[in-house]
Amino acid sequence: MSIFGSIMAAIFGKNEVKADGTPASSSPLPMVDVEAMMEKLAKDSGRPSNWRVSIVDLMTLLKLDTSLASRQKLAKELGYTGNVNDTAPMNIWLHKQVMTKVADAGGKIPSDIKTA
Repeated sequence: MSIFGSIMAAIFGKNEVKADGTPASSSPLPMVDVEAMMEKLAKDSGRPSNWRVSIVDLMTLLKLDTSLASRQKLAKELGYTGNVNDTAPMNIWLHKQVMTKVADAGGKIPSDIKTA
């Protein structure tokens, strides 16, 4: 499964999305309150999390690989054209792209999260 597909599956449910992160059927994805879900995951983890702005924290709470190689692969999947070795701008871009795509798929994201 793609990295993005793993993110979408973790948010919407493994049976709801294909490996590339697109819906598995023509039915719309279920509405998910992303903020409530992520806040519960953060609370359950027992560790502070800045998932609202950090792609690493977001992926950590979803129990996904946060290595540089994984984030570079995600950047490639989502069409990042910047320097993947310049991680700060890439990570900011990744977070915005993921939040935008989650919102576009029907996820309810907090209004304070800026999307691309």
